[in-house]
Amino acid sequence: MQNLASKAIRVSSVAMFTLREHLANDHLAEWHQNIGAPVSTAPAARPEPVTLEGRTVTLEPLAPEHAVDLYAAVEGENQHHIYTYLSDEPYTSLEAFRKAVTTKSKSEDPVFFALINNETQKPMGWAALMRIDTKNRVVEVGNILYSPSLQRTKAATEAMYLMTKHVFDDLGYRRYEWKCDNFNVPSKRAALRLGFTFEGVFRQHMIYKGRSRDTAWFSMIDSDWPVIKNAFEAWLDDENFDSDGKQRSRLEHLRGELPGQRGPVALEM
Repeated sequence: MQNLASKAIRVSSVAMFTLREHLANDHLAEWHQNIGAPVSTAPAARPEPVTLEGRTVTLEPLAPEHAVDLYAAVEGENQHHIYTYLSDEPYTSLEAFRKAVTTKSKSEDPVFFALINNETQKPMGWAALMRIDTKNRVVEVGNILYSPSLQRTKAATEAMYLMTKHVFDDLGYRRYEWKCDNFNVPSKRAALRLGFTFEGVFRQHMIYKGRSRDTAWFSMIDSDWPVIKNAFEAWLDDENFDSDGKQRSRLEHLRGELPGQRGPVALEM
């Protein structure tokens, strides 16, 4: 009986999709207007505090207990450049840093993750899922703080893989965004390396830290994800690294560039 009920639901779903597709085609034929393809209106799941385990790094909900070790990883005037393109100002005391971490740990949007080194079991940075739009199934990765010990490492890439996999495979989003100050060249390079597609620059999009920001927009969509996922997993495989830990193949080479990934963005009329 349950199988029959499930079959009926599937048949009903197919019928509804066919009806929507028929109506869409009718609208196109009747009014000679292009419209988007029918899509499920089911919302995505809202990001919650979860643990995402990888080989080199584990993502866990950011907590006040992470503050001491994380502050040690990013403190000092020689590390102040880490904050240039973040909304945070450089922290000059553990107490101020602990207060900020505590505030972030309670946030529901952004949802912050601590990035934990699997060998040392100490935090190396944080990253967040933010601007959460469950209705349209859109979410952004941002507010990324990488300590020097995490930058340009296998763990840094795996952290982004784990977040992206969570967004598409676990939560059901259809669009994943990356935005940064247009002057932040390393961030733009990282977005392209990870498989995001450049969409354009929003001029005078924000004011932060008393200065104007033009924002570069990038996105990854669910139809991009299978190719990007396969490349991530091939790159992260132990066989891709020699005995010194040096990569044999670059992530971009394993994936190839996606169509139009680097722009320029052209206006279609």
